[in-house]
Amino acid sequence: MNTFGKLRLGINIDHVATIRNARGGALPDPLRAALLAEVSGADGITAHLREDRRHIRDGDIEALMAGISIPLNFECAATPEMQAIALRLKPHAVCLVPEKREERTTEGGLDVAGDEQRLAAFIAPLRDAGCRVSLFIGHEAAQIHASARIGAAVVELHTGRYCDLMAEGLHDEAAQEREALRKGAMLAHSLGLEVHMGHGLDYETASHVALFPEVVELNIGHFLIGEAVFRGLGPAIEEMRRRIDGARAGVPQA
Repeated sequence: MNTFGKLRLGINIDHVATIRNARGGALPDPLRAALLAEVSGADGITAHLREDRRHIRDGDIEALMAGISIPLNFECAATPEMQAIALRLKPHAVCLVPEKREERTTEGGLDVAGDEQRLAAFIAPLRDAGCRVSLFIGHEAAQIHASARIGAAVVELHTGRYCDLMAEGLHDEAAQEREALRKGAMLAHSLGLEVHMGHGLDYETASHVALFPEVVELNIGHFLIGEAVFRGLGPAIEEMRRRIDGARAGVPQA
């Protein structure tokens, strides 16, 4: 029986907004999705305000800040525009991610080691305003050490490659990537960083990384919005909650 603490579950609602924006208008409403996530077992809500506003819009962030009672994790690029929005709204957490206009989704992690001076200056006012600053990075030791040096409170380790390898049936390579994620989590924890993981996680892969005791939060979005088409958003989140809680408690997963 494992004695790890409860694993927090953050629900990313970006793709509720993607569906809304495909047709225009106001539906489906990302705030309604966030409120449903809250009563279905989510511990936090993640929303990524992109430069091109392809899914989440400024008004969504303001509605979430006013409407939910669980923490908001505001994902954004490290740009002056996004810093100003975060300083005005002061969300619970600000997660900095790399961003390119042409990408479909976030590809890889921030190069903190190659951009330390700028990122250190960028996060200082956010930290002073009371926001917990998280950096979305790969599991490489250089990136983890750099994140600690510049004063981040949290690192979110990018699980996308692991999930892709699992989906492709490349289980040996996936096992190696999973071990690299485990070692990255251990290193980050040893440096005093809070460790989160996210990107591409589904029921199986989330249950695997839930076994890492250093990880305190998983952030999951696209998979659950897809599952909601078939089973409903509430039941999809409840099943994820059941899976990760069971994995952390040592209950064999189907």
